[in-house]
Amino acid sequence: MNEQVTDISASIHRGLEEEIAELRADVHTVDLLGASVQGNVDTVLHALRHDIPAARIHLPAAASEYTRRLAQHGVPLNALVRAYHVGQRLATERFFAELAVADLAPADRFLVARTIATRLFGYLDRMIQQVVAVYEGEREQWLETRNSVRALGVREILEGKSAVDVDATTEKIRYPLRWHHLALIVWYPDSGTHGDALGRLQRFVRGSAEPARADATPLFVADDQLSGWAWLPYRSARPDAIAGLRGFTAALSDAPRVAIGAMAPGVAGFRRSHRLARSARSVALARGDAGDRVVAADDPGLPVAALLGGHGTEVREWVGEVLGDLASDTGNDARLRETLQVFLRTGSSYKAAAEELDLHANSVKYRVGRAISRRGRPIADDRLDVELALLICHWYGPPDPRPETA
Repeated sequence: MNEQVTDISASIHRGLEEEIAELRADVHTVDLLGASVQGNVDTVLHALRHDIPAARIHLPAAASEYTRRLAQHGVPLNALVRAYHVGQRLATERFFAELAVADLAPADRFLVARTIATRLFGYLDRMIQQVVAVYEGEREQWLETRNSVRALGVREILEGKSAVDVDATTEKIRYPLRWHHLALIVWYPDSGTHGDALGRLQRFVRGSAEPARADATPLFVADDQLSGWAWLPYRSARPDAIAGLRGFTAALSDAPRVAIGAMAPGVAGFRRSHRLARSARSVALARGDAGDRVVAADDPGLPVAALLGGHGTEVREWVGEVLGDLASDTGNDARLRETLQVFLRTGSSYKAAAEELDLHANSVKYRVGRAISRRGRPIADDRLDVELALLICHWYGPPDPRPETA
């Protein structure tokens, strides 16, 4: 059989391609498969002939390289492991065919068959261990490199310092840049997060694609160890996407915090949606744990709150001046602020505010009166200031208590 290595290898090669579709489909490695098979067959036959223990068997160079290529092209590891089992079966059949015509006594033929079968199982186990180690090491390294290239491509788009070749960049980051995009920023708080946070964030983003009705696989890149950027792709604008995301997040007890941009098309939309998601996140971070788990750029008043976020001390002092005692950090004042805010937003309609707040119109009227009383003066002359102060209270919480005057 050592003199028939080429013929035996070709036979096993054909058998593998017939039985394992994944090997046949990967056109980048078809030629290398033959070299890998021949290297393995030659190694096994020499090991049998010279009585080399399985522990001293090493994966041939061609087989190692073939394993690396499959890892790089995403061919499943189970397909490769199955190839070794199928190869062993085909080799064993060839051994038994040779034994059948060998001039051996029946007892010797049995002993030889048992020895060969035992050795083959030992060699197979040894080779599969090495194959798995090579595959996993290469896959991990390849994914790290690929993700680094992808992240670099995304950051280059966001920086906008040079013109973007849309088709080439789409191929580079494996994401349809010509479509509509809905950007997300997802993160876990610094405290209380354990385990593989980035892996959990990536699974969350992938899981959100279906309830958000995305038309293709989302794009995810890490920002740091506890946060990531993501984009959901759509062939056309889909107004219900954000509602789907909110529902998906609310249903998960361990969901991360989520900031959502606005859906927009093309490269410019890719950037703009991310920019709006970052603004939404800045508001969410300022609110801390008291805020909602999901904030979106189209939430009422959030864009204005984000614009004012960089002037925290001055703005909060101004809020205290505009709202007076109504800005106090109490549960009762919070309810009064919410009622007054909805009342003003709905055109000073007690009925419309009552429907939105699920209250009786008289209850709304009472609360509005109490809110004005807590403020200490009517709202007719500076209504815009009041609405803006209420908006800031809603997104950032009430200001610090005013110091007592002597």
